[in-house]
Amino acid sequence: MTVSHSIAAAAVNPVHYRYEQVDNVKIFYREAGNPKAPTIMLLHGFAASSFMFRDLIPALADRYHVIAPDLPAFGFTEAPARDEYAYTFNQLAKTIGLFTEQLKLTTYALMVHDYGAPVGWRLAFAHPQRVTAIISQNGNAYEEGLGESWAPIRKYWHEPTQQNRHALHDFPTPASIKWQYLEGVADKSSVSPDGYTLEGVQISRPGNADIQLDLLLDYASNVAMYPDFQKYFREVQPPLLAVWGKNDPFFLPAGAEAWKRDLPNADVRFYDTGHFALETHGKEIIPAIHAFLDKNIQ
Repeated sequence: MTVSHSIAAAAVNPVHYRYEQVDNVKIFYREAGNPKAPTIMLLHGFAASSFMFRDLIPALADRYHVIAPDLPAFGFTEAPARDEYAYTFNQLAKTIGLFTEQLKLTTYALMVHDYGAPVGWRLAFAHPQRVTAIISQNGNAYEEGLGESWAPIRKYWHEPTQQNRHALHDFPTPASIKWQYLEGVADKSSVSPDGYTLEGVQISRPGNADIQLDLLLDYASNVAMYPDFQKYFREVQPPLLAVWGKNDPFFLPAGAEAWKRDLPNADVRFYDTGHFALETHGKEIIPAIHAFLDKNIQ
């Protein structure tokens, strides 16, 4: 798929902006394409929302039904109070799982990024028959993929004291988010400020920083489940494409290369960029995703 094809697809396949009430969470999502076509669900990570897929959605909608929800406390999805909603990855997966069932998505391919990965892995592990293929853009599932940037976070996992929580107080801030978008990018002028500015506004809303620190603490549960996720990969052998920013300070290339142990046919590609590879290398990554889906999804 060429860039001109992508632009034409955006005109022919408009994106719709919708909401779905799932228990006590009002989920915002973007939808495009023919609902009768094979579905691909896009799950964003931190610090992002479905906005990160703004160019990918119309490009895929020429042939696929595309659904991209905002996770609870991200984007335009509601953020219930912490005493009304458990901000854990198990709960995020439960909410998104119910979301797929309410939308009657019986099968779907998954594209995941960052936090979207452990949510997606839980969905696939619980219902392997529903997931037709996987695309990961810096969405990790292996210990060797965790970089040195996790050191203070690991300390928080092992000793969840107020002192260790406070030591991470600058993680959920606009400045930190901007750094995550720009770190590892050779030409920083190639990164649109829209994404990190929007997420900076979101993180500044009352209560959101504490929610993000809750999720950061619970990320340890994802690492604990890595053996389960890897068992799923080995036993089910889903088609997998990894499109990886190789300069990501959080998720190292070794995490993408590790898939070859469990999925010998995995297609692993690296790009000279950081955590948000789609922001800088969309023109290379989007055609690769389209070709992968065309090959593996009927």
